[in-house]
Amino acid sequence: MEDVTPETIRAARAEVGLSEQTMPRSVAIIMDGNGRWARQRGLPRTAGHARGAETVSRIIREATRLGLSALTLYSFSMENWSRPHDEVDALMHIYAEYLVRERPLVISHSLRVRHLGRRDGLPQSVLKELDESCRVSRDNTGMFLALALNYGSRVEMTDAVRDIARRVADGKIAPEDVDQQVISDALNSKDMPDPDLLVRTSGEMRLSNFLLWQLSYAEFYVTDVYWPDFSIPEFHKALLSYSSRHRRFGGVDQSNA
Repeated sequence: MEDVTPETIRAARAEVGLSEQTMPRSVAIIMDGNGRWARQRGLPRTAGHARGAETVSRIIREATRLGLSALTLYSFSMENWSRPHDEVDALMHIYAEYLVRERPLVISHSLRVRHLGRRDGLPQSVLKELDESCRVSRDNTGMFLALALNYGSRVEMTDAVRDIARRVADGKIAPEDVDQQVISDALNSKDMPDPDLLVRTSGEMRLSNFLLWQLSYAEFYVTDVYWPDFSIPEFHKALLSYSSRHRRFGGVDQSNA
């Protein structure tokens, strides 16, 4: 892939029909439909997850080419542990392989890898590769690549509240100083911009306990396309849909007042 520069970013956005003013800074994606994609083809669910990992690679590269500041991918929820044991084992193997395979891109494009979620319960093979990707990208300055793995938003917020409560109890912060920024800084996604756009594949119309705090003002885009078939043109459709919306953040659209 060619080097990403301000000039190549502007050209890539113009090619799609986007500009700096209409482009979201941060995109979050609920990658849904791997199992249904496989079932339609008479394949095991693990085949859908493997194909889905290929889609992840394509979308990361396109997000980098278009100059996104952050891309957050919902990879594995805390509720997903209830899936069949063989499927979970296969998923974890795919995650570990993926982290190794994409590390050269992380390095060459200065991506900043972040893990959203709890470490407890993740196999050592995944933690090893996740930690290595975070380590090699620690000083990078490019796009945040946040992987929500063993993630649940209510648990994330519960952990944040506990952390803030401990700081108050220790006298490090006064109760009246706890504001929205303090809460945001206690979340896994601290230092990252909140998503402007949430994309969900496979047509489901729910958040599934994903980034409940961070998505407060995000625009939603839902497509019936299953994640393994979520192509670059489909990604462009989501971005163009966002670019056509007028975000008021609770205010009044003066043009229609």
